[in-house]
Amino acid sequence: ANRDALVGVHEEYAGDPRFNFIALPKNVGKRKAQIAAIRRSCGDLVLNVDSDTILAPDVITRLALKMQDQAVGAAMGQLAASNRSETWLTRLIDMEYWLACNEERAAQARFGAVMCCCGPCAMYRRSALVSLLDQYETQRFRGKPSDFGEDRHLTILMLKAGFRTEYVPEAVAATVVPNSMGPYLRQQLRWARSTFRDTLLAFQLLRGLNIYLTLDVIGQNIGPLLLSLSILAGLAQFVTTGTVPWTACLMIAAMTIVRCSVAAFRARQLRFLGFSLHTLINIFLLLPLKAYALCTLSN
Repeated sequence: ANRDALVGVHEEYAGDPRFNFIALPKNVGKRKAQIAAIRRSCGDLVLNVDSDTILAPDVITRLALKMQDQAVGAAMGQLAASNRSETWLTRLIDMEYWLACNEERAAQARFGAVMCCCGPCAMYRRSALVSLLDQYETQRFRGKPSDFGEDRHLTILMLKAGFRTEYVPEAVAATVVPNSMGPYLRQQLRWARSTFRDTLLAFQLLRGLNIYLTLDVIGQNIGPLLLSLSILAGLAQFVTTGTVPWTACLMIAAMTIVRCSVAAFRARQLRFLGFSLHTLINIFLLLPLKAYALCTLSN
């Protein structure tokens, strides 16, 4: 609907031989747009950048250096929120991205298998991509085509093909994040469904990967379940006995404080102590949302 907004960009760069614009006849979604571009490309490496993302000047150089190793099929950079200062939520999401990149992805990369190379800034080996496009394009779930979760699925396919996937913390990309709760929860719902859908594919990979990655994948799926059971047990205790489960509350609080303190120390930024607020969002909003996602995987 906003195709006219592209006219100025096209006019400015269409005469530059470094650029090749592909105007699809209609909005076919991210996956088919990626595939159209990849099939028209000719370089050894393909960089995927979301439209709301700004790259640091050295991102391509840093990612390309990592891709010199022919065993690496994909590499992602570090994500930050370009609109971090907008609201309290954008500040939390910026810290959430830092933790996801510099704890989760960094730990996975230590064993050569980042489980999801995020869309805002990910570089792929074109020869590997071309061999996976048919599988990528025809992904189905319960008989219906998948139209979300592209980043995670493409990463899993890359790992299944025998390539390593890496994280490059020096390659920094700033992306726009949701600044209110409604868009944030819709984003998290898509991501939760994608994670659940691709978990089975991930489990098939684990036999050939390091034991840490097995523990990581199991922990990411079992952890929320155990926390949910703890919350339900606490609520049941309160309803039936009128007493507050202080032990469970103090344990969750202690785990939150330890995690945020470690992050504040590693990042050398006291603001990470404020990430404690995310625990409340996780317990009261994200856990029920993940349960809903699990029950509506076909949506």
